[in-house]
Amino acid sequence: MCTAATYKTKDFYFGRNLDLEFSYHETVTVTPRNKVFALRHAGQLDHHYALIGMAFVVGDYPLYYDATNEKGLSMAGLNFPGNAHYNKVVEGKDNVASFELVPWLLGQCANVEEAKTLLERINITDDAFSKELQPSPLHWMIADKNQTIVFEQTVNGGKIYDNPVGVMTNNPTFDYHLLHLADYMNASADVPENKLAKGVQFNAYSRGMGGFGIPGDLSSASRFVKVAFTKMNSISGDSESASISQFFKILGSVEQQKGCCRLSYEDDGTPVCEYTIYSSCCNTDKGIYYYTTYENSQISAVDMHNEDLDGSSTISYELVKDQQINYQNKPNAAE
Repeated sequence: MCTAATYKTKDFYFGRNLDLEFSYHETVTVTPRNKVFALRHAGQLDHHYALIGMAFVVGDYPLYYDATNEKGLSMAGLNFPGNAHYNKVVEGKDNVASFELVPWLLGQCANVEEAKTLLERINITDDAFSKELQPSPLHWMIADKNQTIVFEQTVNGGKIYDNPVGVMTNNPTFDYHLLHLADYMNASADVPENKLAKGVQFNAYSRGMGGFGIPGDLSSASRFVKVAFTKMNSISGDSESASISQFFKILGSVEQQKGCCRLSYEDDGTPVCEYTIYSSCCNTDKGIYYYTTYENSQISAVDMHNEDLDGSSTISYELVKDQQINYQNKPNAAE
């Protein structure tokens, strides 16, 4: 499963946790403006906005998990099994394969309003990228500094939801998550008030009791509530360091540790576990993509504007996965 979030200080930030039981060879990937996308049913996208994000690159084709374009529009695809429904080609619609949606939308749209216009006439098709890479069941969160939306295509068709909390997880459909969030409207970051029994003296015996009842399990519905509570109550300075540090803390509130979400067992009894493979945070105003991995908690970064954005081939950076430790008392080399 996965979690996506937005955060705004002086700049606007967008990112996600990727939670899976295995990792593809994902890399931080910059797609310049003249990289040609030969779309299955929608012609050729040969000049577009430049993108940066996390992708599995196959033959110079970036299969983006999440990305931001040079205008600051961002998008992430999250697992949506059992609900996502892709169609055959529909006459009179913009027919786009699920793996094409990120470059197709971010390549053409500068903001959410433009994205909404394109999504109104879209049909996500069931085309596979290849025999080995079948369509992943996804729904998408799309955001700029002014608004956030969610797009889902189910058996009932495509649906655009306004997203006032700026977070997203997985199943069920997004309307359920907003309804479920109302169950926790009394939760607060402040010291709780006695609303149970007026005239009876209750003492808050611990700090943090205002948020009593906020779930902590790893289900998508619970993660939605937890990350919404954390994000909506977050406070930080507006410097780059303070902003990205706080963003990773928001994502950290719902990260998955190996062993806590067991999906199955190998023949030898070894558990197959879902875990947070990477966490990302993109400064969408500056085009800087930050990330951490499960094995490496140090923040690494790639700046899209340090690349030739008028090129025609993708540029990829291998993830730094080994833990980076800063020893403050290194042994004396002379000893």
